Amino acid sequence: MWKKSIPYCFRNGLADFGASVTDIRFLLFPHLCAGCGIDLPGKHAPLCLRCMVDLPLTNFYGYRDNPVEKHFWGRLPVSAATAFLHFNRGSLVQRLLHEIKYRGNRDIGIFLGKLMGEQLAASDAFKNCSLLVPVPLFASRLRKRGYNQSALLCEGMSEAMGIRFCNDALLRMAATDTQTKKNRQERWVNMQDRFQLNKTAEMEGHHILLVDDVVTTGATLEACGKALLSVNNCTMSIAALAYAV
Repeated sequence: MWKKSIPYCFRNGLADFGASVTDIRFLLFPHLCAGCGIDLPGKHAPLCLRCMVDLPLTNFYGYRDNPVEKHFWGRLPVSAATAFLHFNRGSLVQRLLHEIKYRGNRDIGIFLGKLMGEQLAASDAFKNCSLLVPVPLFASRLRKRGYNQSALLCEGMSEAMGIRFCNDALLRMAATDTQTKKNRQERWVNMQDRFQLNKTAEMEGHHILLVDDVVTTGATLEACGKALLSVNNCTMSIAALAYAV
């Protein structure tokens, strides 16, 4: 009954995300849903069926001039822009983002990236994207966390979309203060000149899909996008896991 109510891309993700664990290992290290914490079977996606159904899809990928595209009007000449999920404080999406960013749950980042990639692969607006580029972390934060959450999303998206991703196309040149309590103008100032191109030749001639975890004011994506658009003969689109504006 549950399976019939899940969108096709979700069912495909569930089928493909098997984890080879033995029964004894599952008893010692139970596999828990990243959304609600219930026990999951040993060979299962990192979300239970109920949490899969409860994901608040935006479906922005299916139409032009959606709220994320409008967010960048007059700021960046993007070909297309979208976000996979709606973000609200205290919601399932916030819990999943905390799992990815603060609890070391890489699996859920890759899994959600794969679901988002399956959606974009079916969209005319994103069919010409040829290179995935994640928003980078500053080196000290990357060392502390051990991974870049946007790169995890790109890993899953790359598998689903059949295009490669360049993990170090951009460099964050300085640490930034947290953006959480800043207004739009303060966030924009905080991000100016923070990003530098690293592998310019590898990006020339590509339709770049810039990937981030959350769109809020868009200041970080704007700063990254301006750097990327200085590459010769490239176009750019934007995809984020969640939309919080």
